[in-house]
Amino acid sequence: MAPETLTPERILAATEEVLRRHGPAKATVVDVARALGVSHGSVYRHFRTKAELRGAVTKRWLDRTTARLAEVVAGGEPPAAKLRHWLATLFEAKRHKAGDDPELFATYSVLTDEQGGVVDAHIAELTGQLTSIVQQGADTGEFDVPDVPAAARAVFEATAHFHDPVYAPEWSREDAHQAFTALVTLLLRGLSTATGPGTPAT
Repeated sequence: MAPETLTPERILAATEEVLRRHGPAKATVVDVARALGVSHGSVYRHFRTKAELRGAVTKRWLDRTTARLAEVVAGGEPPAAKLRHWLATLFEAKRHKAGDDPELFATYSVLTDEQGGVVDAHIAELTGQLTSIVQQGADTGEFDVPDVPAAARAVFEATAHFHDPVYAPEWSREDAHQAFTALVTLLLRGLSTATGPGTPAT
């Protein structure tokens, strides 16, 4: 049987397993190559440096969440329901990553600190998705916001407690879901009643 073709996806999958076993401080390209049964030079033909490989595996991890959220954005729910669904999907994705595979979650928390550009691009994509939802609400009259991008960014920042990894230890608290629901309800009320045409100024 011919050996399986070495692809970037195979390398990234192996890198993830190596990171899970050894952590970011000890995992090396040689470890990844050994796990794949190839030379480290073969890995470098796909990823020129260790930093590039770590950036790619970090992006792969973040993109899993982005893809799930993109499905929510493309769905047919009314904007308010869609926004609640999107935020809940983000929170649940992060909770599962932290709770189901804590070693790998801790590893990626380190990697995201290293990979500033990858994380910035991820945040830009998430806020872009939020902007799309808020724009849908503005177009249908369900949301009354004077500045759609600013409102989307505010929603993202206001909910950071439920998606920023620094708060991960608190996501398993019994009242976490209740606190999340209360915050989202408050945000939706603010979006629908913000000062605008036909709304009395305070």
